[in-house]
This record gives sequence, structure tokens and C-alpha cells, in this order.
Amino acid sequence: MTRFADHFDLKIPLALAPMALASGGALASACARAGTLGLVGGGYGDLEWTSREYDMAADALKDDPAAMKRLGCGFISWKLAENSDALNWLMDNHRPAAIMLSFGDPRPFSERIIRSGTMLICQVHSLKDLPAAIEAGAKIIVAQGTEAGGHGATQDRGRGTFSFISETADWLAAHAPETHLLGAGGIADGRGLAAAMVLGADGAMMGSRFWATTESLANPKAKKVATQTDGDNTARSSVFDILRRKNWPESFDFRAIRNDLYRQWEDRIDVLRNDPEEGRAAYDDGVRQADFDRAHIGIGESAGMISNVPDAATLIADIESEMKSALMRPNP
Repeated sequence: MTRFADHFDLKIPLALAPMALASGGALASACARAGTLGLVGGGYGDLEWTSREYDMAADALKDDPAAMKRLGCGFISWKLAENSDALNWLMDNHRPAAIMLSFGDPRPFSERIIRSGTMLICQVHSLKDLPAAIEAGAKIIVAQGTEAGGHGATQDRGRGTFSFISETADWLAAHAPETHLLGAGGIADGRGLAAAMVLGADGAMMGSRFWATTESLANPKAKKVATQTDGDNTARSSVFDILRRKNWPESFDFRAIRNDLYRQWEDRIDVLRNDPEEGRAAYDDGVRQADFDRAHIGIGESAGMISNVPDAATLIADIESEMKSALMRPNP
């Protein structure tokens, strides 16, 4: 099918995005068992969370060696620079099929990953990120466009997914032709997967669509809200990072649904940054009450393609059918 699919013996060339606090053991193992690459969301590198969820995924797949070879984890590089305990634990206790590094320089952590025989995946947000990822030894590049939910490049630094996939494919063909490419950002069904492949990718990585599955750790109320919105009602800014006390590098921000609290601050971000206590009090209470007019829902522009909350295996089967139909569709 593609080099990426062949390497991991995948049913379709698709990977679960390692979404922090959403891509837990149940979702990652379900994706791996159903024939896609399942990545646990190691995210901010919390050792207790990562070890619990990865152990859960590995235990769920202990009777399925083929699926175990489709299980991995993802981390935020700039947080690993502060504390790499979760990565160290993972490498000491498991043999993940792949580790994905995003949002920062992967090179300080890549040697140990590669030496262990684990495949290194690096997510990039612009062409200038590519040389460092290749130097780190990445065998898979994820080209993430700004349409993506959650964290990504700011709108002025990032790229639209389709043109970015095409340019990255061309760059890799010229400089690192053995490296696999996945597209990400706004891809939420088989049509998007097919489109990424037509543009030169070896597959795609999906986050938002898998966020709205039964195995996802996202709040069920939040999932219901997501099925009732569309891409017009998401936006990318630093509002929710400020409210959540997340001190991200300035080159990245956060796409989420534009709820009531977001709208209150979206045109006054400097005011919020300088005096965040009022906004944080409202946000914290929203989280306690599971009130998603105030608490965040970090999904992307593909929100309008999320109309239900299936289990992961059913979703993957639907994506496979859509992909095949799209690739076989005759020209008019």
C-alpha cells in the first residue's frame, strides 16, 4: 500500500496522534489492534500518567504480537528538555515500535531512541524544521498544518496542510528519499487520507477525529459538544495556554473551539496575559463543573466532519472504506 503501512504491517496508512490526556492506553491499543499505528500521548512527560497508560496499552495487546509492533508513544520535546523521566522509563521498560517527538529540537533525545531500534518520528511545522529532524535520524516526518487541533505553529509561522504536504514531499525526495511522510492537520476521514497520499505522503496522522471516540479519555460532554460544531467555530491563539498556565514557546499556540470564555478574551490577549487571574478563575471553575462554555475543547478545523462518537475500530473501518472509494473515484 505505502512504505509506512508496510513497515508497521498496517491495514491502512494511518497513525493516531499522541494527544496529551486523550490518547491513553485504551485508545492507542484499540488503534493498534485495528491495524493503525497507535501512539500513547506522553505529552508533557508526566511519569505517572505515561507509565500507567502505556502499561495499560501493552497489557491489552499482550495476546496480539502483531498489534504490539504497532504501539508507540509521543512526547513534547521542549518538555523533555525540562524532565525526561517518562521517556527514560519507557525506554527502560518497553520496546515501543515508534516514538514521536514534536515542538522543539529532537536531537538531544534521538540517539538513545534510534540505538534501541525504535523508529523515530518527528513532527515539523515548516520547511526550515526539516534539516534538524533528518539530522536527528527521523525515519518518519509528520508535516502538520495549522488546521490541526491542539498545539501547532502559530498562524503566521505555520503552513496550510495541503501545500505543506506537497512541498515537504518534494524536499524529502531531494534530500532524504528513504524517509516516510505523514500529513496532519484537518484530516479526519478517508477522503483526507486519500488526498494526503495523492499529494505525496505515505499516510496521515489523525488527532481530532480519534479524540471523539469511545476509547478517548476526553470528557463525554466535550465530545458531544464537538459533534455539534464546525470548523468555522475553532480558532488558534494563546488564550487557553494562558488560562491553563501552559508556558509554551511563542512559536506555538493552541487551536480549540471558540466558546464563551474564549470569545471574552480573544481580542484582549495582551490584557489576559498581563492580568490572567479573572480568566483563570472562570476557566478553573469551568473545568471543575465540566462546563465547556468555559473549559477548553482542543480540536481542529475538521470539527465539522465529527458527527458521532464511534469506537476506534468502527471509525478505522469507515476511514478505510472512504479512502478506497476516494482513490478509486473516476475522473469526471
